[in-house]
Amino acid sequence: MIDKLSWITIYPEVILLAMASVIAILDLGVSSPRRTATYLLTVITLVVVAGMQALYADSGQTFYGFNGMVVSDPMGNWLKCFASVAVLVTLVYGRPYASERGMLRGGELFTLSLFALLGMFVMISGNNFLLIYLGLELLTLSSYALVALRRDHATSSEAAMKYFVLGALASGFLLYGLSMLYGATGSLDLGQVFKAVGSGQVDHQVLVFGLVFVVAGLAFKLGVVPFHMWVPDVYQGAPTAVTLMIGGAPKFAAFAIVIRLLVEGLLPLAIDWQQMLLVLSVCSLLIGNLVGVVQTNLKRMLAYSTISQMGFVLLGLIPGVVNGTTLPAANAYSSAMFYVVVYVLTTLATFGVILLLAREGFESEEISDLAGLNQRSPFYAAVMSVCLFSMAGIPPLAGFYAKLSVLQALVTTGENGYIALAVFAVLMSLIGAFYYLRVVKVMYFDQPLTATTVSAPADVRIVMSINAALILVLGLLPGGLMALCARAIVLTLGS
Repeated sequence: MIDKLSWITIYPEVILLAMASVIAILDLGVSSPRRTATYLLTVITLVVVAGMQALYADSGQTFYGFNGMVVSDPMGNWLKCFASVAVLVTLVYGRPYASERGMLRGGELFTLSLFALLGMFVMISGNNFLLIYLGLELLTLSSYALVALRRDHATSSEAAMKYFVLGALASGFLLYGLSMLYGATGSLDLGQVFKAVGSGQVDHQVLVFGLVFVVAGLAFKLGVVPFHMWVPDVYQGAPTAVTLMIGGAPKFAAFAIVIRLLVEGLLPLAIDWQQMLLVLSVCSLLIGNLVGVVQTNLKRMLAYSTISQMGFVLLGLIPGVVNGTTLPAANAYSSAMFYVVVYVLTTLATFGVILLLAREGFESEEISDLAGLNQRSPFYAAVMSVCLFSMAGIPPLAGFYAKLSVLQALVTTGENGYIALAVFAVLMSLIGAFYYLRVVKVMYFDQPLTATTVSAPADVRIVMSINAALILVLGLLPGGLMALCARAIVLTLGS
């Protein structure tokens, strides 16, 4: 018999599954261009789930359920709360865009979004190889369908096919690596794997062989070099609302499974996976920023920006283990978690503006489409500028403190720290600042190509105003969120 405590750990997942099923049933046989009822039902569901996760996280308690396969801890609960809010904001921004393009007629957008979020929840709560992989597959399969949601759009169909083929390859890498680790340790449970690896009685070569495939699979989900080839094509080819769905909330789940697998499960192999992450981060910073400079397509430029930003996240994961312990976790892993939160927050507002600029029959995808935006809609030009300055790491915005906290963790780790790596990251950030500032220049100094002003529903304007304000406030007063991330990491890892 499954105890009551086990059900407590998955109440939000049960709610998501139930509401996604209800919305799917309600949409059967109904063709509506707006889907107002199901939209409101989805929003209410996301608000309730986010609130529940915030309450769970604030308690600071850790629960294990279903024979240890599921874990409910502060880090996971906060990440699930943030992911729920990110999906909610994505749907608020994307609904007008989707309605104009007939993407709401079948009702799949809301259902698939909830199933994708459910996959994220399972990934974040997974304390078992099998459960983590099931959550990953639920997320990726929902994502493939979302990318192909515009059935009559050849570019979206092509992007979905590329995403599916490369995603299947990456899933195979991860699954093969996990099977190797299972074969070596004899367990699927992360805690038991940790003990087996730490005992020193397991063949190290087999462990490292499996670890290579696991890191490769994780790198694909993060979108870092050299497993980044899907990111630009999917970002550009997918409908912009779906691009935001893929580029936002799933980053929380990807961060969570990196912590679960590498730190909670494979900490004794830190000396091996730290070197792998170092190579991935350096390559991502280099390729992401250099290739981003030459892009003219805005969505493609933001894709390479994402690659470089994820490289920065990996920088925060490298110094988290010193001499086999996670003592620097409050400084290193919390910096990486803070960086992910700030990145997703900024990405939401950036793509929100792009979605508003798009209109029926016109996709605002080229950098030149933003020409003279300040003359047409000063507010949205200001929001876009705040986002771009934040991504570039310019004070006093949140992106500056996010980069600073990661660099501080690098420099202060160990006796000599990773000073050379920190200097390299700063240099790459300077290169990246060029393509961000180029967009600002186009918005403020180029002549507009059209006199069309930007209009948005009231809910979009309110959410976007809050979104932009948070980017500024978290740059001026980052202490609260940083303390929240540090507390969540420390309580979760038991440092």
